[in-house]
Amino acid sequence: MAELSERGGVIPGLATPRGRFPHVKVVGDLIFVSGTSSRRPDNTFEGVTVDRFGTTDLDIRAQTRAVIENIGAILREVGAELSDIAQLTTYLVSMNDFGGYNQVYAEYFDETGPTRTTVAVHQLPHPHLLIEIQAVAYRPTGAAIPERHRHDRDS
Repeated sequence: MAELSERGGVIPGLATPRGRFPHVKVVGDLIFVSGTSSRRPDNTFEGVTVDRFGTTDLDIRAQTRAVIENIGAILREVGAELSDIAQLTTYLVSMNDFGGYNQVYAEYFDETGPTRTTVAVHQLPHPHLLIEIQAVAYRPTGAAIPERHRHDRDS
């Protein structure tokens, strides 16, 4: 598995990407976060419950919260945070989920936050996924990366 460097990569402890791409890529002052879902490291999903009869319930609010928290965790690994996000693109399987998504989004961001585009897509990589978000953040190159996030700087 690829190792996280100060320029990005795959982050240990998070859900492994379902392809050969990084969680995050840092290019100069810009931080690009790959499309992120509510998938947990054990390949289960936040916001998915299955009852004893096998009926599946998908919760857009729980999935949205998990996606934003996952993006926050990715950004922290490169010394950034949610407030550094400049632009988000959100992919919803159904625009019927827009209200719930928008409600949770407003818990994290307001009109001074990132620009945002939301689009409906036919499907995402797993049938339990209702939402995926990709992000672009800005962090000045000279800003110090916290010591705990310097994975291979001195190697």
